[in-house]
Amino acid sequence: MQYKLIIFDLDGTVLDTLDDLTDSVNYALEKNRLPQRKKYEIRNFVGNGIRLLIERSVPSDCQLKVVDSVFDDFRNHYKHNSCNKTKPYDGIAQLLTELKSYGIQLAVVSNKADFAVRDIVDRYFNGLFDYYAGEKEGIPRKPAPDSVYNAMKFFGASDNEVIYIGDSEVDIETAKNAGLDCISVSWGFRDRSVLAENGAEMVADDVFELKNLLIK
Repeated sequence: MQYKLIIFDLDGTVLDTLDDLTDSVNYALEKNRLPQRKKYEIRNFVGNGIRLLIERSVPSDCQLKVVDSVFDDFRNHYKHNSCNKTKPYDGIAQLLTELKSYGIQLAVVSNKADFAVRDIVDRYFNGLFDYYAGEKEGIPRKPAPDSVYNAMKFFGASDNEVIYIGDSEVDIETAKNAGLDCISVSWGFRDRSVLAENGAEMVADDVFELKNLLIK
């Protein structure tokens, strides 16, 4: 086995969170008397953290105080409704279990708020991940490599022992910035064509393909 540590993105990679994100965004927009968004729009807006998700979801002429209000309402709603419809992608839990059986260490690094990452990973993966972290104050979010470096430092892993897996152009850039190999998955929030346009070198269209790329 080439890799000792595999770092996964969360939303769109191991968990399908789109319905709950859409519901919470639209709750916050409606509460502030703003037009709601379609699910496909939210799919294109995610990836750079929840603040940018809200900034992209509100009308372009919104005043800052309105954006702040929508953001606060989103955070409060999502904190209590992040697991209503969210579910792991088919086969992911089985793949993680198999990877651990090979002695591989598993981590999640996400731009989702850290409180949500911890709640969701604990709920759905029950100890399968050895380390998980979301967006924290003072740590630049992806595609800055800082959060990935923190995970590597936690395990004492060097870059040739680590591979990064994600579903978006943000993840491709994150891996590049961290000097890591990268596998992109096309079942999440970006289509294969978008991944290719952003320099994806390895793409898995399903969990079986991902397993074959990881276990050689």
